[in-house]
Amino acid sequence: MTVFRSVAVIGAGAWGTALATVAARAGRNVTLWARTAEHAARIASTRENPRLPGVRLAPEIVVTHDLAEAARADTLLIVTPAQHLRGAVNMLASHLAKPVPIVACAKGIEHGTHKFMTEVIAEAAPHAVPAILSGPSFADDVARGLPTAVTLAAKDEALASALVQALGSPTFRPYHSTDVRGVEIGGAAKNVLAIAAGIVVGRNLGASALAALTTRGFSELARLGRACGARTETLSGLSGLGDLLLSCSTAQSRNFALGIALGRGEAAPAGKLAEGAFTAPVLVELAAARNVDMPVSQAVAAILDERLTIDAAIEGLLTRPFKAEE
Repeated sequence: MTVFRSVAVIGAGAWGTALATVAARAGRNVTLWARTAEHAARIASTRENPRLPGVRLAPEIVVTHDLAEAARADTLLIVTPAQHLRGAVNMLASHLAKPVPIVACAKGIEHGTHKFMTEVIAEAAPHAVPAILSGPSFADDVARGLPTAVTLAAKDEALASALVQALGSPTFRPYHSTDVRGVEIGGAAKNVLAIAAGIVVGRNLGASALAALTTRGFSELARLGRACGARTETLSGLSGLGDLLLSCSTAQSRNFALGIALGRGEAAPAGKLAEGAFTAPVLVELAAARNVDMPVSQAVAAILDERLTIDAAIEGLLTRPFKAEE
């Protein structure tokens, strides 16, 4: 089995810093790349990322702004927002001297192209080997060593297994899979559905409505997944149902928090990127192209675009024709 001794994390936000800590715990040689020299210098000198306060970086984690230095690692975790992934991989590609696994750690679908994250990596860095990491997790929990389980998928099972061995530890348990599309759809769709769940909570519609929304939302996720060739067990696992349940139950989820604010008629939380807001219109377009009915996701996209009020969206969902459970 291939052994990955060194890991570079591209992106020094909260999630990137948490994953650098994960790789260090697993015994890898770790490089954390920051987009600006100032951010890199601050983290390197204080051994703490202001975006993840209270978490000390392990001494062996090297922090750099030199992309060529980071690109020399055996495997790369790319931790940038989904809509910026292509630009980051384009920059990285020119520094790759050999084929290397690049693991996408963002959840989303690219605007305009409808490409998933591994497809973007394959186009932007043709010699790279794409993989995807997703599942129910928050950066603060992961960085502090609280028990977490995720899914890591690559088309080649041996590669997926080797990547799991490179990152796994007693507190961070990745499960490997070859169902790349299932993992990507679960991660992208749950962000949109978490906004819907937040709206239910913000509108004080009750626990019964939240349970109904979550289960019907998962049904949408599963329909789209099956239409795109995903396996049922993946959609029902950590990167599908598990991720959805976590994101729809706690204000730590940026998408859920955005939904709560919308439901209350408040402004969106400051400084928090809710990836679901960018994914919603693309997800709806992808579903329409596959002839998949996703009424909850459609309602979220319409609310975000201000084409539909929340009250009108709720009425529309509740007055849909009765149908059999699926």
